[in-house]
Amino acid sequence: MAFEFLAQNAVAFTATVFIFSLLVGSFLNVVIYRLPVMMKRSWELEIAEFQEDEKQYNKLKQQKPFNLIKPDSTCPKCGHKIRAWENIPVISWLGLRGKCSNCKNPISIRYPIIEFTTAVLSAFVAWKFGWGMQAFALVFFTWSLVALTMIDFDTQLLPDSIVLPLLWIGLGLNLTETFTDLNSAVIGAAAGYLGLWSIYWLFKLVTGKEGMGYGDFKLFAAFGAWFGWQALPLIILLSSLVGAVVGITLIVALGRDRQIPIPFGPYLCGAAITYIFWGDTIMQWYMGRMF
Repeated sequence: MAFEFLAQNAVAFTATVFIFSLLVGSFLNVVIYRLPVMMKRSWELEIAEFQEDEKQYNKLKQQKPFNLIKPDSTCPKCGHKIRAWENIPVISWLGLRGKCSNCKNPISIRYPIIEFTTAVLSAFVAWKFGWGMQAFALVFFTWSLVALTMIDFDTQLLPDSIVLPLLWIGLGLNLTETFTDLNSAVIGAAAGYLGLWSIYWLFKLVTGKEGMGYGDFKLFAAFGAWFGWQALPLIILLSSLVGAVVGITLIVALGRDRQIPIPFGPYLCGAAITYIFWGDTIMQWYMGRMF
């Protein structure tokens, strides 16, 4: 009965997605912080094993568990364990006035912003697409992009543990043509990867520098798998334009060192979100101007 009600009531469906996505946004804050640390620990363990450094390997194996569940969330300054009522998305931050309840250490406003942004984008997807597989899939897609955007922004990493499942899920969805036909999805995945891979090597041969990482290739391939090769030109155009504007602004207005790399993943993710909401409108406008 509840599912039938949500399927027939767009406002209730959108509100439900908004509330649930607030909770997911809280979990994404955990993923954004902990997943890179987990990756680093895994790499260190693999290096020690490869180098046959038994002492270092055993030391690393004896570390306390650190994953998406353990240890419990605590204040980084005083170690105060975050209680359930202090972990309600957005509301707890407002209720605590952005400070730890124990030591009054400031809590970054970034946490409620991520929670709220996740909820708003997800609700927008629910409202635009309505009850159905497209909406369910795109809400999950949106959650993934929020996590990838912030992880890449913080660490310049796009974890395979998020990107690769996203790619295969896209191909799986299009077995039933959820967003495009399977041929377009497969070609899109290949074109997405090889397109940025070719640009990477051309740039490296000309300048001797690496212009982007392999995670960007995989992420672009995932977009091709979800929306087909037809979506890729618009996504790369939007991401490049925004990336260029932001990069030039950081260098000219804020004096950022040109040698400091700027992650490209957030711009790809932003362009993909734009494509979901306004891709058809942009293409119609463009074709109307051209012809």
